[in-house]
Amino acid sequence: MEIGAEWLVDAAGCRRDALADVTLLKQLFARVIADLDLHPLHEPAWHTFPEPGGVTGFVILTESHLACHSYPEHGVLTINLYCCKPRQEWPWREQLRSMFGAERVEVRAVERAVEVIAWP
Repeated sequence: MEIGAEWLVDAAGCRRDALADVTLLKQLFARVIADLDLHPLHEPAWHTFPEPGGVTGFVILTESHLACHSYPEHGVLTINLYCCKPRQEWPWREQLRSMFGAERVEVRAVERAVEVIAWP
């Protein structure tokens, strides 16, 4: 039984200033949510760490969750999106290159499935 899809996205070589910019990260979340027709249960929560740290963002979706962690001191952005229903592939590489100047973007898509067993 298919129970969802998960995207693990790692972007490296990003602009340090962009990774510390919570407004830009909010724009990223807004684009992903709108483009994939996702449904947040609340506004995303954000935490900004003291320099040289980055930003952590998280939002619960009716479909599951979207999270990110930025590491300006390393030029890295990590993103996790899990959806309980299939979604189209989002243009992670193009968007992260455009918004954050990412030099490399690795996208791992994981189809979540489980064998259903008889339940008493």
